[in-house]
Amino acid sequence: MLTNIPAVKLGLVAVSRDCFPASLSERRRVAVAKAAVGLDLDLYEAKTIVENEKDALAALDEIKKAGANALVVYLGNFGPEGPETLMAQKFGGPVMFVAAAEESGEDLIDGRGDAYCGMLNASYNLGLRGLRAYIPEYPVGTAAEVAGMIAEFAPIARILVGLAGLKIFGFGPRPYDFLACNAPIKPLFDLGVEVQENSELDLFAAYNAHKGDKRIEAIQADMAAELGAGNRYAGILPRLAQYEATLLDWYEENLGASKYAVFANKCWPAFQTQFGFVPCYVNSRLAARGIPVACETDIYGALSEYIITLATLGPATLLDINNTVPADMAKANAAAVGGYKLTDLFMGFHCGNTSACLLKKPQMDFQRIMRRALEPDREPDITRGTLEGAIKDGAITLFRLQSTASAELKSYVAQGEILPVDPRSFGSIAVFAVPEMGRFYRHVLIAKRYPHHAGVAFGHVGKTLFAAMKLLGVCDVAYNQPAGTLYCGENPFA
Repeated sequence: MLTNIPAVKLGLVAVSRDCFPASLSERRRVAVAKAAVGLDLDLYEAKTIVENEKDALAALDEIKKAGANALVVYLGNFGPEGPETLMAQKFGGPVMFVAAAEESGEDLIDGRGDAYCGMLNASYNLGLRGLRAYIPEYPVGTAAEVAGMIAEFAPIARILVGLAGLKIFGFGPRPYDFLACNAPIKPLFDLGVEVQENSELDLFAAYNAHKGDKRIEAIQADMAAELGAGNRYAGILPRLAQYEATLLDWYEENLGASKYAVFANKCWPAFQTQFGFVPCYVNSRLAARGIPVACETDIYGALSEYIITLATLGPATLLDINNTVPADMAKANAAAVGGYKLTDLFMGFHCGNTSACLLKKPQMDFQRIMRRALEPDREPDITRGTLEGAIKDGAITLFRLQSTASAELKSYVAQGEILPVDPRSFGSIAVFAVPEMGRFYRHVLIAKRYPHHAGVAFGHVGKTLFAAMKLLGVCDVAYNQPAGTLYCGENPFA
């Protein structure tokens, strides 16, 4: 069950320009609230109609007493752009602006609201105040349409609320061999995210202090139940259970002023020789609870996983955009590959950090790459601890939020799918298909210098992620351009 996730309560506030009947805005607000029933929204309908600044303050007081942490400003008619944007400014959380469409050709005199026009002035005044509010792609609609737009805003709001209360725990210096995972952390503080970097020795000391912890036996039993027939190396479970207890205690004891937290932990090469195991399986278990643990001290990877979790309310994973799919494999699986080109395909892989619920046949295993260096001539011991298996096929979204070397945030979003193709390799792995992946790989991932780690969302949530990035002020949000639409710098003669 997911923890570490904020609950979003939406406050719906209708506004009215004083030269329009307030009753029109009120009636339309009531209709929106009624249409939202059954959409799985926690929505509070404010009774205050905002016509002036005092009304704005009263409405804010009303929705905050109701526990709202996201605001929906509803233009039931033209709306007073000064008070309504002042309300957005003083709210202190994610805000959406949406407007009412006219209802009938039979009622365009006293029943005409002109909210279509009012949205223009609302947008202008948001700019004057330097505010970023969520405005849907077409923000004017009927009661049912507006309710649907509010439902789309809810996960976007959840991302912003979650990040505002987030702390990232980092353990160990970011590895020299993974300079791509190094990035300035100043932009994280700009987002309101706290970062607490710690030494590997801090983690090692905490782990040793948990020796004999009374919870180890129960955690070990839970691991065995989850693994079932895949429990191939049961002897490593006590060490892994001790480590899980260590991370959970660190979370509770170091949360401080924050409400939510994730981890970015150094996991090799010294980890195995000192701790005596590979931490991948524990990472996968915490991710399933809504607490991602990114490998290789990838702070922005942990952040990206958490944003995905907030968007989907399901576990994310962090994979290397790893290797090409051999032509003979694609040919042998032609029915599954369908109309995708070979360059649309790649394999996503990591050692074993993907949650068991996302794997077809999860099993405990050892890290083959590490074993080559650390214990090549004996039975695996300290390299045990990966959770391996083919990742379940279905819709996916690749996503990453990253800082450039000059401390500017950028992001990418690309939708695709995992194909029902046996990857015939090790680790947590799958064959991915993304339309025009070859061009996206060259002109986004390489050209814009993204690291090898990609967050993977299980489902198509590109619309939510793209909108959330814009609300966070990320100007450069790349996506996989369709054929015929050139990237900046793409050779038109290629």
